[in-house]
Amino acid sequence: MVWAGIWSVGYTDPHVFHGGTLTGVRYRDEILDSYVRPYACAIGNEFILMDDNARPHRAVVVEDYLEVMVWSEWNGQLNLQT
Repeated sequence: MVWAGIWSVGYTDPHVFHGGTLTGVRYRDEILDSYVRPYACAIGNEFILMDDNARPHRAVVVEDYLEVMVWSEWNGQLNLQT
């Protein structure tokens, strides 16, 4: 199986999943943490993650990771100075 990310001005290198089944844990570790998080940080508030609703994309471990990722990015943008 191969994964790649695309956006309006480019694309990622393809990621090849070698051996085994794609699980939520593999998707989180190999795609979300390695590719999506760095691009999301670089793109900022305009970033939108789209997927095809495959089982690994909807796994609880993935949903939890995305929720934490969104909150940590949002909290990092807070300006606590008055």
